[in-house]
Amino acid sequence: MVGGRKNIDVTVKNNNEVYFPEWLYNHLSQEQEVCIRIEEESDMKIAKKLSIIGLWYIQWYPIDRPSMKIGIGMLEGEEDNLVMPPNPFAYLEQTRTSVR
Repeated sequence: MVGGRKNIDVTVKNNNEVYFPEWLYNHLSQEQEVCIRIEEESDMKIAKKLSIIGLWYIQWYPIDRPSMKIGIGMLEGEEDNLVMPPNPFAYLEQTRTSVR
């Protein structure tokens, strides 16, 4: 998964308070710029695509995670066709979904 250490959120006092996958999910779900230093536009699209697919695989409930066949289909497909997964960090209030 795409990684980064720089704390961009100025409201966070301690870097240990930021969980990168949650930060990434919040930025992608709000259609904000991810602020990762990538020079090529095509590479940025690949990073966004890999990030969304990675978020599918950290779902709280295993049944909400796609099969490997579906994951490969997402990797081979177009970035525009990807659907954001449910919030994997709201596991207490999460409604069960299935991508199968």
